[in-house]
Amino acid sequence: MCNDSVIGYIETRRSVRRYTDEPVTRETLEALVEAARWAPSGLNNQPWRFITIESREVLDNLAALTKYSRILKSAPAAIAVFIDTSRIYHREKDIQSIGAAIENLLLAAHSYGLGACWLGEILNRHEEVENLLEAPIQLELMAVIALGYPLDDEPPAAKNRYPLDEIIVKHL
Repeated sequence: MCNDSVIGYIETRRSVRRYTDEPVTRETLEALVEAARWAPSGLNNQPWRFITIESREVLDNLAALTKYSRILKSAPAAIAVFIDTSRIYHREKDIQSIGAAIENLLLAAHSYGLGACWLGEILNRHEEVENLLEAPIQLELMAVIALGYPLDDEPPAAKNRYPLDEIIVKHL
């Protein structure tokens, strides 16, 4: 394992689901969005949009919209990630770009010593989330990222990954 480069951050990033009460500053949230916006996108259309959330009331209301409520109840901040449907040129490619933006955000959070958890199940109630966050009509929820300083000193253990000979189908 490599520990002193971007590869090290990739290999050591984990989903963190329990956080301290220490707030995440607006400046840090903006830095995470800054990292996200450098993701690649087709035709450089940058279809992502973000809503940063620091309000305890809003976080608790969001928590009520997912079966993983304990994560958002523990988090002092979150970032909701949207696709701007007015910017779409190819839906699948644009959604892939948003996945890249989310990964940039997660890696940046890790580099800041933050824990983060990508919540996808909340998409089951995306319309309620969009209403709660008063998102403009052209924004469609793609994910909510819970953020905070990890409660536990030790990061979660790495999950097993399939060996390369199982995921590389062939070398040509």
